[in-house]
Amino acid sequence: MMQLYWSPRSRSFSALWLMEETGQPYERVLTDISTGAQKKPEFLAINPMGKVPALKDGDVTVAEAAAICAYVAERCPDAQLAPPTGDPRRGKYLQWMFFAPSCIEPALIQIFTKIEVPTSTAAWGDAIQVFDVLDKALEKGPWLLGDTFSAADIVIGSGLNFAVRAFKMVPARPSFDRYIDACAARPAFQRATVIAAG
Repeated sequence: MMQLYWSPRSRSFSALWLMEETGQPYERVLTDISTGAQKKPEFLAINPMGKVPALKDGDVTVAEAAAICAYVAERCPDAQLAPPTGDPRRGKYLQWMFFAPSCIEPALIQIFTKIEVPTSTAAWGDAIQVFDVLDKALEKGPWLLGDTFSAADIVIGSGLNFAVRAFKMVPARPSFDRYIDACAARPAFQRATVIAAG
């Protein structure tokens, strides 16, 4: 059985949501970051960065929320959270899977710290561009891959919910509101919310 190492009110939410979407049993291993549990040697053996979430699946360990989501989506094909290899949607799926950690998170750091980074040297461009691109992608909907919900929606939906609603770092837009509402209406999102609240 897969074990998900998590902590309440943390970046663990996307991994919790993904696990709930699979419908497969898994073990939640509380790793309370408020007590420093993530810095203990037994946890550092799973994720040397000392961050949650992390996943253990037999001899396999995976860290980083988007990587966990990608791994579990492939590991649980019956949940249909990832287009299979050869599917024309797979390229966009992979693009959005990694858009959250490579563009959304740096853009949020830019907004929070108010740092000025030249767009020519910032890998994410700039915060306005990141959210403009996402806005355009979500205009069609209902999901990033059209009518198909995927693990990419979990990764992006978690980040957008965090940025727009939880911390109000990014102004709401009609496409964002519609998309976050659609995410929040999913039973697995609701179960993960209850779990993540601790």
